Amino acid sequence: MTMAEKIPPQVQNQLIRFQEMQEQLKAIVLRKQQFEYESRELEKALNESKSLADDAVVYKSVGVLLFRTEKQKVVAELTEKKEELDLRIKTVEKQELRLKQQLEELRKSIMEQVSGRTPASG
Repeated sequence: MTMAEKIPPQVQNQLIRFQEMQEQLKAIVLRKQQFEYESRELEKALNESKSLADDAVVYKSVGVLLFRTEKQKVVAELTEKKEELDLRIKTVEKQELRLKQQLEELRKSIMEQVSGRTPASG
């Protein structure tokens, strides 16, 4: 009898769910890292923009074109984008935490079932 045949179907299903949740967690962590990178880049652009003189010539990239704009507009847009991104990061962090807790509960459940069955089958 193979190891897989010894594992009850319920536990096998839980193991599959556990693996799926691990993949979800990896995707969430990756998304969070991307958002954090974007946030750092926005922060740099925002700091550079704020350090310019109020009458400095500023250009905004829209697609392949550059348009002249005002420093205040650029600072306002960057600030808004940064706030939105920070909110997304917080949302993803909550998802990450919730998923980690679910994974831990599922891991405990699987371990209890497997360890509870091992002595009985031997």
